Amino acid sequence: MADDRDFYSRDRPENPRLAEDRPRGGGPEEPRRRGNKVIWAVVLGIVAVVVIVTILLG
Repeated sequence: MADDRDFYSRDRPENPRLAEDRPRGGGPEEPRRRGNKVIWAVVLGIVAVVVIVTILLG
């Protein structure tokens, strides 16, 4: 019976480390951040809803 090393060594190329066909991703990118305007708009919107609900139910 053939040894595992013999079985796998027959079809392997000289240099088994081949370049990828489809490289994953690119170089490192800057992380995406939300702008301060978006955060402030969300906070002010929540505060406005809380104030309106307090006035209507108060």
